[in-house]
Amino acid sequence: MSVFVYIAADLVAIAALVFGLYFPRHRRKDLIVSFLAINVGVMGVTYAMATADLTLGFGMGIFAVLSIIRLRSTEMEHNEIAYYFTAIALGLLGGFPSGNAAISFTLMAVLLAVIYIGDHPQLFAKTRLTQLVLDRAVADEAEATMLAGAMLGGTVHRISIRKVDYVAETTMCEVRYSLNTPDDVMDSVAATGDVHTTTPASLR
Repeated sequence: MSVFVYIAADLVAIAALVFGLYFPRHRRKDLIVSFLAINVGVMGVTYAMATADLTLGFGMGIFAVLSIIRLRSTEMEHNEIAYYFTAIALGLLGGFPSGNAAISFTLMAVLLAVIYIGDHPQLFAKTRLTQLVLDRAVADEAEATMLAGAMLGGTVHRISIRKVDYVAETTMCEVRYSLNTPDDVMDSVAATGDVHTTTPASLR
């Protein structure tokens, strides 16, 4: 099959990944050019190495040069790293025109489907992960869980105490929790018989 078909398939796939999935969900414009550039760049290098009469040493040398390049950028979240590696994988699949076209295009579709499902906003939509600073020194996880749940207005599933400062009277925690629905709030009020208001702690 013509190499131009592979190129077109890769461009369609990366466009769907960036403009159909990533940007509508995360709205981070600066990473658009990164995803596009790394995808097309990997595709071009892969095609050149797959079609040219290169020695193994030359190919290893190219990847050695690429490996010493350090990307300096703002911190990327885990889901953005997933998009980044998906862009690379699509480029690799689009850069092997001598491979099986059906397998390559199927793998491209599978990658897009995995990202679509795994990063869908409705998947565990109420689950959250945050860094929380409690306004008191707490070493007991049970007590920290109770305080974090009251401050965040949710159900804490797991809490990890990262740092307890007895001088500043603060506790830094990593909290994994779910937002409560209005029905959950009403059930809690009915069970306790009253409502307690708290001042949210600083979030970082």
